[in-house]
Amino acid sequence: MKKISIVIPAHNEEGNVALVHEKIKEVFSGLEHYDFEIIFVNDGSRDNTQQKLEELSQKYEEVKFIEFSRNFGHQPAVKAGMDYADGNAVISMDGDLQHPPELIPEMLKKWEEGYDIVFTVRTYPKQISYFKRKTSDVFYKLLSSLSDVNLTKGGGSDFRLMDANAVEAMRSFKEDDLFLRGLTSWMGYKQIGIDFTAGERMAGESSYNLKKMLKFAFTGITAFSVKPLYLAAYLGFLFSLFSVIGYVAYVIHSFVVHTEISGWASLIMTIVFFGGIQLIILGIIGIYLGKIFKQVKERPNYIIKNKNF
Repeated sequence: MKKISIVIPAHNEEGNVALVHEKIKEVFSGLEHYDFEIIFVNDGSRDNTQQKLEELSQKYEEVKFIEFSRNFGHQPAVKAGMDYADGNAVISMDGDLQHPPELIPEMLKKWEEGYDIVFTVRTYPKQISYFKRKTSDVFYKLLSSLSDVNLTKGGGSDFRLMDANAVEAMRSFKEDDLFLRGLTSWMGYKQIGIDFTAGERMAGESSYNLKKMLKFAFTGITAFSVKPLYLAAYLGFLFSLFSVIGYVAYVIHSFVVHTEISGWASLIMTIVFFGGIQLIILGIIGIYLGKIFKQVKERPNYIIKNKNF
């Protein structure tokens, strides 16, 4: 019997944890030669998620839980589950059933064929907003162009299978700002993607708002590349060149046509424009300095308050 560990981060998912457990158990009831465990990671939920997990763990021995001392975020929650999983392979998935458990047999099949990492390539159903689909596509294109990792369009989902050897390598990472999607691609190993259509959330509301999406995007870009710093330097040289050319042209024109160089409006506009450029460049540098500041403290990615194994 090969053991499969399934890691599920849960933040305010009291209405979903029992459903996702039922679906996964149903899937494995049709799979021979496989044992499984489900590791729910309660990421500082404010509802009754922890109570539901304790009730499930008392009824079903395959249900394990890790309770954080507070909300540390989705990526640390996935990492915590991987740190404590002991299966021959680990599957990470969300707890809202947008990642269909019915895809697990196909993932296991690819794993048995010799693939170390089986990632999923997500497509959105029509009911998902155009803004959500478009911003997701733009993010992966931007990340691939600005970093040293190449994520497939739609391939950034945290619904993936990893062999125990790949999980062991993942445990060794000590990064503060975790971006597991990029790390999985960066690690190498033999990988393959399979398509799936994201389902609808069964219960509750997503806490993944635009602010968190933007923060996640900046984390992904700055975690794998210093290209934004080079871009800032290039912009500085480019706009400095344009300003010199523009001022020289303006002075020559004024000298030829004998007009007075008052320049109040153009001066104010120039100051505002270049002031904005400087703030952008300082902001990019500040992000990298902030990451260094957080990394050198070597604080843990998460703190466990309670667990049942």
